[in-house]
Amino acid sequence: MATVDSRRVGDGGGAGGTFQPYLDSLRQELQQRDPTLLSVVAALLVVLLTLVFWKFIWSRKSSQRAVLFVGLCDSGKTLLFVRLLTGHYRDTQTSITDSSAVYRVNNNRGNSLTLIDLPGHESLRLQFLDRFKSSARAVVFVVDSAAFQREVKDVAEFLYQVLIDSLGLKNTPSFLIACNKQDIAMAKSAKLIQQQLEKELNTLRVTRSAAPSTLDSSSTVPAHLGKKGKEFEFSQLPLKVEFLECSAKGGRGDAGSADIQDLEKWLAKIA
Repeated sequence: MATVDSRRVGDGGGAGGTFQPYLDSLRQELQQRDPTLLSVVAALLVVLLTLVFWKFIWSRKSSQRAVLFVGLCDSGKTLLFVRLLTGHYRDTQTSITDSSAVYRVNNNRGNSLTLIDLPGHESLRLQFLDRFKSSARAVVFVVDSAAFQREVKDVAEFLYQVLIDSLGLKNTPSFLIACNKQDIAMAKSAKLIQQQLEKELNTLRVTRSAAPSTLDSSSTVPAHLGKKGKEFEFSQLPLKVEFLECSAKGGRGDAGSADIQDLEKWLAKIA
């Protein structure tokens, strides 16, 4: 066995000796062409590092381009989410987790946003809002315009929390209240919804002004909306709250086209 091992080692050495002239020749050639080789290697490294850098920047921008869709259960936010992404109608159900997808806006710059649909169930919505609020570029608060009259207090309470959280963020997100289901005959107009929400929020801020803040201890924003001593109006907030009317289902039944053009324009504006 020793003889065989020695022979194998010897063969390896012979092979090394056989290829040694070629290795030496290659080494000399590389040394002779060193300036050119170094330039090529340097150029490749620059390209590689640039690609890595832009991928990092793009990933950070993508995380900062999140649009949160929030609202009560059955407000139609998930169908709005689906319509924006696919253009089609789809039966939806109450979800217990978030859904997200990249949405390319309708503008000439080719920008995109990450739409995130958050659960609307009372036991889950604040938990998911807390998880995603720091990455929000914008918030779309969806209201069921047809059921608004009987849900106004619940809508106002959730909206109060979302607004307080939005005011506490370092980069205040754009804020839209989408008055959905305008295809239903009993739907309230965006103007009426705004007026009634201002009244409800005015009452809420009085009853909650003495309660502990829900914001992080590092935040300097008080748990108070609007200007003290004045009736609350959305115009008093440091963030711009916009209202629009839409219909995710469409006016001609399930297969009908949705009325979401204004929502698409708003997303294109903030992208």
